Amino acid sequence: MEAKAKARYVRVAPRKAREVMDLVRNKNAEEAKGLLKLSTKKSARILEKLLDSACANAENNFEMDPDNLYIAKGWVDEGPTLKRFRPRAMGRATPINKKTSHITMVVKEKKEG
Repeated sequence: MEAKAKARYVRVAPRKAREVMDLVRNKNAEEAKGLLKLSTKKSARILEKLLDSACANAENNFEMDPDNLYIAKGWVDEGPTLKRFRPRAMGRATPINKKTSHITMVVKEKKEG
């Protein structure tokens, strides 16, 4: 059995979020929470909230033991890009692309024995 949590349209670049997701994938939920709490990256705060949500889903919806949970799968997909322009010299403008992410995390229960 697995529980899932999603965060969509998050205002962080997918490349930066994947870096933190790779750090916690296949880790115990408590260990991952500690790593995310100590990380200084913006995406770590978002992933910490997502991990809390996935663990709550597992506990409340599927009656899994919260002590045996681990992050089985996690991925970061690219969301829509917000396109903005910055004024430059001599009436020109340069584009600024503000990227967004769709983050998904799946937790499973480790089998004892």
